[in-house]
Amino acid sequence: MVLAWVRTTFRFNALRLVPGVTSWLPCLFVSVAQPTDDGRLLVGRMASWTAAPGRWQLPGGSVEPPDDHETLDVAALRGHAVRELAEETGIDVVPDDLTLWLVTHSDTGNVGVLFLAPPRPASLLRERFAALVSAETTLGRDPELDQIALVRSPADLAELDGTQVDYLAHVVHRSERWVP
Repeated sequence: MVLAWVRTTFRFNALRLVPGVTSWLPCLFVSVAQPTDDGRLLVGRMASWTAAPGRWQLPGGSVEPPDDHETLDVAALRGHAVRELAEETGIDVVPDDLTLWLVTHSDTGNVGVLFLAPPRPASLLRERFAALVSAETTLGRDPELDQIALVRSPADLAELDGTQVDYLAHVVHRSERWVP
């Protein structure tokens, strides 16, 4: 896949959030599908102060443009994904342990590159998230995700309060194949 990249400012990107704006600039984002060892998938709810308050999604975020001398390749995207997973959930992973898994195209034109992380025990995922929340709170900051959940099927998504990114049901449906 080849994507054209437009270098822009965050201010232009933020205009997407203003009601009635007719100009739209899709973004490129990375996400990490973090399964548990029993086949569930970690999803998180965005905090109230974020650009998408209350929205459930995979851990991830927008990709920043590379410096002029750097390329935006799978290795760079993998690096972004590793950083986002750690920042949002407290889960550390080695970049080479992430497998390019899926590319999504949202209803709004955003393109997402999803990576698959190695399965981990659910207790470890919850423990790491709790430690992250505690550390952020101690520093006087609110974490980007205010809640995590472990889901096995699209039916589990229906039980979550709040909106969901448009690709989440499809991703969770694909992940049903992981069930041991």
